[in-house]
Amino acid sequence: MQYVDVKIHQSVATILMERTNVRNALNPQILEDLSTAFSDLHQEKNISAVVLSGSGDHFCSGMDLQVFKAIGEMETSESLSQWHSLWRRLAELYEQMLRFPKPIIAAVDGGAIDAGLGLVLASDLMILSDNAYLASPAILHGLMNGPTAALLHFRYGSNLASRLLLTGQHLDASEAYRIGVCPKPVSPDQIWVTASDLGKQCARAPREAQQATKQLLNDGCGEFLFTQLAAAAARSAAICTTDSAKEGILAFLEKRTAVWP
Repeated sequence: MQYVDVKIHQSVATILMERTNVRNALNPQILEDLSTAFSDLHQEKNISAVVLSGSGDHFCSGMDLQVFKAIGEMETSESLSQWHSLWRRLAELYEQMLRFPKPIIAAVDGGAIDAGLGLVLASDLMILSDNAYLASPAILHGLMNGPTAALLHFRYGSNLASRLLLTGQHLDASEAYRIGVCPKPVSPDQIWVTASDLGKQCARAPREAQQATKQLLNDGCGEFLFTQLAAAAARSAAICTTDSAKEGILAFLEKRTAVWP
């Protein structure tokens, strides 16, 4: 795997995203690496929980907008196919995590943004550092992160989803703790230890009960949630073809204020 490292300590595995130079932004290869890592750990009998984290100062900055720019420069017939493929792959990764039979704990330092926030929401538990924040500012760039929106609504309802998705506001760790989104934040050097300890707590339960409980929690909406993820991915792909999206992507990469058409 090119951008993901997997380590095992006792009964807890750690999946570490390693694209530090771009704040662990997601491109097709890292999506594939993450999927492979979860597949490899799926049947590992000695693993009872998985910690998902990012190297460097940020958990994950979302989708790599350099990839978006490259797709946007393709011919229309090819770009639409590429948009759908990219968003579908992200939604499939979220579904894989939701269906994964063992608890996944997101250990978040720095930003978990847009698709990175989706990784946190597709996990079962989260530990935030004092420096962590959650955000989905896609709308400010003329984009829509539909799969993350579906997960945010599923986990915390329309009130918080509307607040983050429509305004692009950041939810810092202290505020997330205050409103019950996460346990009390910890110092950055304690994130992995705290997440690992939480994984060990989960590991005290027998595998069958653990798996059945997670399935009940994440399949509580039946297939509706997974249908939502697929539909949201398709809608996100369609938004990427608009002139506003093209301008928002370029403005972000060129570090300037967008001029909306």
